Amino acid sequence: MTPLLSGSLPAATPGLRLSQILSTLSHALDMTEGQPAGHCVRAAFVADRIGAAVGLAGPERRELRYAVLLKDLGCSSNAARLCQLYLADDLGFKRDFKRLGSGLPEVLRFVLEQTGAGADLAGRVRAVGHILRHGGEIARELIETRCTRGASIARRLRFSETVAEGIASLDEHWDGGGKPAGLSGGAIPLFSRIALLSQIVDVFHRFGGPRAALEEARRRSGRWFDPALVAALGESARDGALWDALAGPEALLVPVEDDPAEEVDEPYLDDIAQAFGDIVDAKSPYTGNHCQRVALYADMIGESLALSDETRRRLRRAALLHDIGKLGVSNSILDKPGRLDEREWSLMRRHPVHSRLILTGLPVFAEAAEIGGAHHERLDGRGYPDGIGGPEITPLTRVVTVADIFDALTADRPYRKAMSRADAFAILEADRDTVVDRQAVAALREGIARLERAEADADMLAA
Repeated sequence: MTPLLSGSLPAATPGLRLSQILSTLSHALDMTEGQPAGHCVRAAFVADRIGAAVGLAGPERRELRYAVLLKDLGCSSNAARLCQLYLADDLGFKRDFKRLGSGLPEVLRFVLEQTGAGADLAGRVRAVGHILRHGGEIARELIETRCTRGASIARRLRFSETVAEGIASLDEHWDGGGKPAGLSGGAIPLFSRIALLSQIVDVFHRFGGPRAALEEARRRSGRWFDPALVAALGESARDGALWDALAGPEALLVPVEDDPAEEVDEPYLDDIAQAFGDIVDAKSPYTGNHCQRVALYADMIGESLALSDETRRRLRRAALLHDIGKLGVSNSILDKPGRLDEREWSLMRRHPVHSRLILTGLPVFAEAAEIGGAHHERLDGRGYPDGIGGPEITPLTRVVTVADIFDALTADRPYRKAMSRADAFAILEADRDTVVDRQAVAALREGIARLERAEADADMLAA
């Protein structure tokens, strides 16, 4: 197995641009918000047109595009809480909420329709009553969680405070009726004002075309939106080129940047993979730090197999991103305490497909796409989603599969408590050559033994 895992990785990836990477990965954020693929890219394009119309310079517009492209970085962090409070499918709830106005009758109707739609009558009555009593506080909590975490991730991704603040205040409204801080008028960062307008424009354009988008923008002007920005939108859309571009290929919406700051080196690529792994882990309390631990276990296997540093780097990135497709699975499924029904299981089995589709968009993540798409396959061909087996499963995929199963067994899940390491290894040993690769299992056992020795040494030092 070891020779097959050898490989080389250049010190940097020539021509790799930040805009390309984040535009591709933003499709995962679209899924988490229940939006069609490319929503964040299209919203960023609309924002750029508005920014040009109000006189923003080139560097400011570049920052604006990233603030809007990454506006949903924190969206996974409130999914479980939303699902718990509203007893609803978080993806459908968020999708429909984007088309909701601010009028009280409309909001009440939405709450009554969405809350507890799949629950029994008693549970629905309790949930609706709780929402009606504490709705404002709940909405503020959910929005603050999302926006604060999104801004924090943007800072980790080396973006400026202007970009982070643009994300943090995304849901503030011009008239002060937004959340979480109730800012109004010019107190709301400009990037936030443009981002909110741009995302609504894309949602209504996809839903009802140019006329619907402009009418909705004007309807909310002076309440949600800065009237000057709505006027700038109208000016930008006057000749129809804006709508033609939004209806065209997504690749044409991503500018080709010449700025040296756009160049991505290997350490920055590691940071991006780490950040998006954290976004995946935030989706469910039962998978907290899952991608991080899978990356750790995969690296331990790589160390035991004496893989090159370059190969281990690729392996860690793939492990961090292997479950990115789970951002497209509702928390009503991810956090369900009982057995999944046939429909739910069918949706769960799609997450490797989502992972592969998202990561395939970039050559630098081609290997990660293959691993993400196949990490639930089995050597005997009885896995999913494609039912491949044996030599069709690549060596690095086999490593991530073992690391993934080991972490799943040794972590709490909604339907059972965590197993001991010994019990987890007993299952892996029983599944050698049918489900998992025996060499990867043996290598993980060596790695865990090293970890346990280090833990014992640390305990002795502490004593």
